[in-house]
Amino acid sequence: MDARLNYFGNPLGAKFLKHINSAGHALGLSALPMSTQELVKIRASQINGCGFCTDMHTKDAAHAGETQLRLNLVAAWREANVFTEAERAALELTEQGTRIADAAGGVSDAAWAEAAKHYDEEQLTALVGLIALINAYNRVNVLIRQPAGDYVPGQFA
Repeated sequence: MDARLNYFGNPLGAKFLKHINSAGHALGLSALPMSTQELVKIRASQINGCGFCTDMHTKDAAHAGETQLRLNLVAAWREANVFTEAERAALELTEQGTRIADAAGGVSDAAWAEAAKHYDEEQLTALVGLIALINAYNRVNVLIRQPAGDYVPGQFA
């Protein structure tokens, strides 16, 4: 399978990606735990059907030491006992922030309050930015049908 468009090789696409990659770098340096960041990216990518990002972030997480058990259970996090309460709050916020159109009121006050119990203002800021950013990446890759499976950890570092 080939992508519909070589977005990465297009001058405008490359310029756009340079800017959102810069935003991603800033968020990656935040106090939000890296394991939580990867779980958020994986879950949003699963919801959005973005194989490229799911491939990338599961491999990056495994490379950083995440267990296969936890990676296998991200999609079923509500029924799994391998995630912390803070991670569960982040995953709930991710789901609600990704599925905005599914809820007339957007993100619930309860989901926000639960996340705010576990994360300080900087971490919440990073979490909101990360959810928005991974959704943008997902949309680019789904729109162009970017193939998945060939990513090598650290490939874009």
